[in-house]
Amino acid sequence: MSQLTICIIICVLTAISYIVAKIPMALTALISMMLFVLTGCLDPATAASYFGNTNAIMMLSMFVVAAGFNKTQFIKKCSLSVNKISRGSLTTMMVGYILVAIVLSQFIQSSLVVFGIMAPMLAASCEQMKISPSKVMFPLVVACIATVSAFPLGSGATQFAELNGYLEANNYTEFTVGLLDPMKARFPMVILVAIYCIFIAAKLAPEKPVVNITEMESKKDQKEALPPFKEKCGYIIFILVTVALILQNFLGLESWVICLVGALAMVLTGVLSDKEAISSINWPIGFLYIGSMAMGGALSQTGAGEVVGNALADVVSGLDNPYLIGLVFFIVPFLLTQIMMNRTVMLIFIPIAILACKSMGANPVGIIILTQTACLSSFMTPMATPAIPMCMAAGGYDLKAMLKQSALPAVLLTIVAVGWIMTIYPLY
Repeated sequence: MSQLTICIIICVLTAISYIVAKIPMALTALISMMLFVLTGCLDPATAASYFGNTNAIMMLSMFVVAAGFNKTQFIKKCSLSVNKISRGSLTTMMVGYILVAIVLSQFIQSSLVVFGIMAPMLAASCEQMKISPSKVMFPLVVACIATVSAFPLGSGATQFAELNGYLEANNYTEFTVGLLDPMKARFPMVILVAIYCIFIAAKLAPEKPVVNITEMESKKDQKEALPPFKEKCGYIIFILVTVALILQNFLGLESWVICLVGALAMVLTGVLSDKEAISSINWPIGFLYIGSMAMGGALSQTGAGEVVGNALADVVSGLDNPYLIGLVFFIVPFLLTQIMMNRTVMLIFIPIAILACKSMGANPVGIIILTQTACLSSFMTPMATPAIPMCMAAGGYDLKAMLKQSALPAVLLTIVAVGWIMTIYPLY
């Protein structure tokens, strides 16, 4: 039996365990990691490196930063202001939070960080309006993920250059991607996401948490007010972390460094005690993400991505309809990104898309933007992006709840993305 076959078997068993939920998801993730290592599907050193992964550090640090911010009165004052404006309307409240999340997603490339900034305030608003966080956390994370870098602002300004780099690397420079092309292609998806998250998503969300919600959203009113100095430190640190993340390219700092410094500052200034900081971290969610990265690593190491990519190229070569070709290049990367890191999927499928277009003498601009869009829209599983495990902790979701909420937006995104992009960027 080949390692690829073994890897796929382990992946299937892991997915079944997640859905059946007889044992904790974090335990399932770590067991599958060990199985990948013991069967040779994953190198031990690579597996160990996931415990120090920058996204994992960033996620765990944001739990601490959010916990410190939650101890201040600032967040309650902000949520009270939002609630006054919304006048008890969930829809009006979501308009504000979703639009702010979309704006932040243009300047901060990490959906995890944007969600970490917005979730505490949204949770506080929910508590005051007597609304379950399970109704709103999923739409918030979808807005953070599916709209990131959609406009040529911040990190989005480099999207066209990255795609042109792929074209140059594959010697297909007859076509180039313009600065505004990614925005033109993704703008309808941004509108769709905003409408869905504001008006529809909450209606399809669970009425109450399916599993226990992390401390980040619970029991805030039972905590004593901080002394004035610590109170000021709490919201100053949070604001500085947010500003630093927006200006990280100018500052020359990595996102995980900024988040970790913010978490340490919360403890050093006394906003959180060391015990409070440790208890604020949702370790099961952290281990779930670490174990989930191992699945993507094993699939990459055993060549599963290349196998799927080559099969996709064979399928496309027999298709004449450009919309069907676009559909294939969207659906396959979109589904694969639910279990593999989006950067890995892009590295595999964008070159395949370029070579397929080159063999047909077709314009690859639409196809590669479509493929990139699919890879940046992974929100169905905890393996998709570190923002999803954090959302599951904040909203009290299990995998079944995530899949149920994800089905409709995934279908809508597919229809709009393929229909729009293949129309404005035809192959011929």
